[in-house]
Amino acid sequence: MILCELAKPHIASGHRFDAGRHWAASLALTFAHRDGATRMVQARHQGPLRVQRPFYPEGSGEACHVYVLHPPGGLVSGDALTISAHVESGAHALLTTPAANKLYKADSQGVAWTQHTRLSVEDGATLEWLPQETIAFDGSKGEQRTQIDLHGSARCLGWEVMALGRPASDLPYVSGRIEQHFRLTLDGKPLWLERQPLDPLHPRFAGRWGQGGATVQATLWAVGIADAPAAIEALREALPDNPRWAVTVRHGVLLLRYLGNSRNEAWALCEQAWQLLRPRWIEREAHTPRIWLT
Repeated sequence: MILCELAKPHIASGHRFDAGRHWAASLALTFAHRDGATRMVQARHQGPLRVQRPFYPEGSGEACHVYVLHPPGGLVSGDALTISAHVESGAHALLTTPAANKLYKADSQGVAWTQHTRLSVEDGATLEWLPQETIAFDGSKGEQRTQIDLHGSARCLGWEVMALGRPASDLPYVSGRIEQHFRLTLDGKPLWLERQPLDPLHPRFAGRWGQGGATVQATLWAVGIADAPAAIEALREALPDNPRWAVTVRHGVLLLRYLGNSRNEAWALCEQAWQLLRPRWIEREAHTPRIWLT
């Protein structure tokens, strides 16, 4: 009897241990402008995804700061995370995370994880999506999809910082595969579409025409800057002068890219760019979330 029980692919809770392993978690947030302030009017969740209470460090009538919490601290084989945020007209939300997101090595079955993020910003609304970095462990396998739907005069600024492997522990990212998809639209019209496979066995991973062997990459995007060329010049003057980053604007989307080998350098670059861009973007000084300092 004991041997029969151990042979089952799942336990009483329903979590499987074979190739069909799947553990879903979701979080759906809605922000609306009510009584002169942005309120979080919906926070529906399933599984280990939560938010702390809203914070207003910039004043009661300013941005609503919310921390997205994933208590496990990372994704393992079979995890399926879905995060959505909808910002209604006149509202302003800033979303971040309390710590780095970790993508752990796939199990013996090679089961992948998935992480899907969908951000929707209505006409006259503002969203800042500023998660802390993602660290991919060697052997991690999964798919990240980010969908950003803007409407009318919606404004959105966000970033993604990805560190591959753990070089400080002499554990580089030499196996696995992570596929990233970004899709940003305005009134249904695509502004920025991108697909990027991160596969150490593919020639582009080490080739100078591709990843070039870099272990850290970052992308910052911004929509709604009135004078993007002037903002680009300001970034070029203020940010460190090195070949590991570049900035441009395409179809109204300002894109800043980093490709190098330092998580700290990539994070500092994005944070400094945000601090410089925010006054030009929404006429508000950057207010660093307190959770970044803990």
